[in-house]
Amino acid sequence: MPEDSSHELTLYVQSKRAVTTFYRPATPITESMLAGGTPSVATTEGAVGDQSVLFLSDDQARCQALVEEVAAARGYHVRVIDIERVGRLERLVAEHLRGVQKFPVLISSLGKRLEGVEAFTEDELAAIMPADLKSVRAFSYLKVRGGDLDKIKRILETLGEVKELHFLTGDWDILVVLDFAPTTSNKRRVLDFVTERIRGIPEVIDTSTIIPEYSLTKFPL
Repeated sequence: MPEDSSHELTLYVQSKRAVTTFYRPATPITESMLAGGTPSVATTEGAVGDQSVLFLSDDQARCQALVEEVAAARGYHVRVIDIERVGRLERLVAEHLRGVQKFPVLISSLGKRLEGVEAFTEDELAAIMPADLKSVRAFSYLKVRGGDLDKIKRILETLGEVKELHFLTGDWDILVVLDFAPTTSNKRRVLDFVTERIRGIPEVIDTSTIIPEYSLTKFPL
């Protein structure tokens, strides 16, 4: 899948500042220190002190990991910006985050966004990152004889290529969603399966199959 700007997203996170106490390694003795009368013990034994550090909450870190995982699977690139590190007054941040109350915030190149930890689910991320289907998806309408629909359902469920069943009212009785690994003869492979395996079920009296030329999904892969 070719890369383009529509496959670029920006994830804004907001780290927190905390003061932590830690052991600082010894500072090497220099001639200037000795000339200034700095005690050698202070430079050789190290010291304990306070320093302000930035850290990302576990909730936001989890969201970032999920975004990067889904993006990699669907062919997207994510740029992560910590607003505490770049500064709130930076123009880029100010333009994109006006009115935002909760972080993290994921923004697509088309302006779609997710805001707040609760919004970061696999379903929501898949919707904001539509992806080309790598498999061959086909849809087959079935007309069946009146009888035991549970029996037909059980037979169809045993076929690995059958991914969904939808029972209908109208001219057709069942809609079957099929899924195949891509090959050089996609259409023939699908139609061979329908005519041999599905039409081979005694209760199935007619079929009509749609094989898309191209498929895109917002469902999780």
